[in-house]
Formats: sequence, structure tokens, C-alpha cells
Amino acid sequence: MATDAPPPSKAEHQLPPTEEFVRVQESADFGELRRSHRSFAFPLTVAFIAWYLLYVLLSNYAGDFMGTKLFGNINVAFVLGVAQFVTTFLIAWWYSRHAAAKLDPKAEAIKSEMEGGA
Repeated sequence: MATDAPPPSKAEHQLPPTEEFVRVQESADFGELRRSHRSFAFPLTVAFIAWYLLYVLLSNYAGDFMGTKLFGNINVAFVLGVAQFVTTFLIAWWYSRHAAAKLDPKAEAIKSEMEGGA
């Protein structure tokens, strides 16, 4: 199996000193990266946990409502349960797009700067 990529370098990769990590962590670019991540992830996490807890509470305390048949043997509980899975996959897909568009370029720029490529 041949590849076009050269083999990894035998030279030991040197990490930047601790001071460099601290400098980058305190930089405006890193702060913006952290804000971008938090402003997306935290509200979505809170919303999903609330949605999940609503499902659990309805399952425990609103049995008649959850048992309401919608068509055939499909009831409200089943539809909401499937919606939990769909929501999980949609959030993962949405976050992947957000990360690729907003987070990855900023993180790559910071990484390049730390490695001396900028």
C-alpha cells in the first residue's frame, strides 16, 4: 500500500514553552474562539437537556397524554422518543457545520501561529 505522503520526521517535535501557551490563552484570537464555541454549545446543550427532561417528566407524570394513539400503534411517547434521536443527530450535524465554518479556521490559525508558521 503506497501513499504520496512522506513518512513522519524522525526529529523530535518540540512543544512551545509554557509561557507561549499562556500568551496564546490570553490573546484576543483565543478568546474569540472560546466565545464562538461557548455561544453555540452552551445554549444548545441547555435546550437539549430541557427537551430531554420534558420527555422524561411527561413519561413519568403524563401517562395518559403519552399513551394517546396518533395512528395505528404509534402513540405520542413513541413519536417524542424518536424525536429525541432525530434531535441528537441534528445537533451533531449542526455542530459539525458550525465547527468547520467558525471554529476550525480560528483554531488552525492559532495552531499555525504557535508552531511558527504564521
